[in-house]
Amino acid sequence: MSNWTAGYVADIGYTYGYYTELNPQRLKLPFLASGQVLPEVKTACELGFGQGMSIAIHAAASQITWYGTDFNPAQASFAREITAAAGADASVFDESFEEFCLRPDLPEFDYIGLHGIWSWINDQNRRVITDFLRRKLKIGGVLYISYNTQPGWAPMVPMRELLSSHIDVMGASGQGIINRIDAALDFAERLFAAEPLYTKINPQVVERVKRMKEQSRHYLAHEYFNQDWHPMSFNRLSEWLSAAKLDFTCSAHYTDHVDAVNLSNDQQVLLQELSDVTFRQSVRDFMCNTQFRRDYWVKGGRQLGAFERGEQLRAQRVMLASESASVEFKVGGARGEATLNENVYRPILNILADYKPRSLGQIEHEMKNEGLVFAQVLQAVMILAGKGDLGLVQEDIVINKAKRATDKLNLNLLNKSRSSNDIAYLASPITGGGISVNRFQQLFLLARNQGIKHPQEWAKFVWQHLEIMNQRLTKEGKSLSTSEENITELTHQALEFSEKRLPILKALQIA
Repeated sequence: MSNWTAGYVADIGYTYGYYTELNPQRLKLPFLASGQVLPEVKTACELGFGQGMSIAIHAAASQITWYGTDFNPAQASFAREITAAAGADASVFDESFEEFCLRPDLPEFDYIGLHGIWSWINDQNRRVITDFLRRKLKIGGVLYISYNTQPGWAPMVPMRELLSSHIDVMGASGQGIINRIDAALDFAERLFAAEPLYTKINPQVVERVKRMKEQSRHYLAHEYFNQDWHPMSFNRLSEWLSAAKLDFTCSAHYTDHVDAVNLSNDQQVLLQELSDVTFRQSVRDFMCNTQFRRDYWVKGGRQLGAFERGEQLRAQRVMLASESASVEFKVGGARGEATLNENVYRPILNILADYKPRSLGQIEHEMKNEGLVFAQVLQAVMILAGKGDLGLVQEDIVINKAKRATDKLNLNLLNKSRSSNDIAYLASPITGGGISVNRFQQLFLLARNQGIKHPQEWAKFVWQHLEIMNQRLTKEGKSLSTSEENITELTHQALEFSEKRLPILKALQIA
């Protein structure tokens, strides 16, 4: 492996994922819900952007100036291509963290995002990043950081080390990383069959490895098999970030803000007795057996007054991003799956069912007849937004300015769907972020873009592309062999898309 990789997997590309927590627009609800002064974000940076889907979407769908780096030149090239196609205000590089963080032409940033990379780099790079945060994050600026954490990863640490050792010791480099991962997972199954005492004490490890066998090898290579892989406790991360004068503000994962789905009453009482923020978060991680944290840290955070908090919360607009009838009245948390009170959620969904933006204050006013108070409205919005059923709406002036760039970016991504299903998100100027749209739906949109009006014709358009690629649909686990069968199934999907999903994408200004 080349020296420039610094022990990071580079012979297989990262997935084309989009990570909604990196969207600065999403700061608003958790900050205001936690009573924190909300910073204005004009300049932002993403370190380790992978294929660049998030930075491209966020640059196109906002009026924020973005900078970022990813050491892999192939990934940086793709990111540069799609940001340029959008005409987005983004400067992307293929430099190491040390090279990038010392660039003399970088501005100070209101927002810096690190998704996952903290777990996969060595201490030298952590020192580089901490120094960068100290120098380049503005006073009042926000760090978003997600990372693998303890104690949730504790049982898996020795198993990951064993799998990584198998790749290094038993695998030949000429096999390629995918074959070596497969061989390591096969070995793990043989090990489990021998019933080691370790798996009897830690049975969840067997289930995790079983899930790994079903996951993308591109994802596994980067998630588990870098030279450096260090799940870090919240307390240890706090020690690192204190050098950059950063204080923990709140979780970026919306459902973490709803204690009822994560903590028992006794656990909530115990946590309320703990005045030290770092110790309280560490104890909470034990209660939830946390494996992955998504957090906001601030340089010089300040508390809002109660009046200002309520005023700004009520001014925040949201809109429905899912079909109202398909919203499930369930949410997952550390305590498992919880059932939502339909008497609270159904009326809120009903008034949002026209896919028009409404402020939380407007929702509160309309919910008075249902006997709901603002605290119930806020909690419901946090959960629905956390599930992806609601989107936070940007200011109209930002939406209007971003629309041209998102149209250009989306057209570039739609054209890529003709030959690949790697990309599953498009940009919305309404939310400032990405919206899940699968390959067939993207091809239906591409057909519309080319002037094809009827769903039956969209289906034929998609089939033309699949047939060229010698691809077939599957239904009920069976491959559809004839053109007629494939077109029939595509027509069914196109009609359903036209009826249910297309109106939402129009409201989000994607279609």
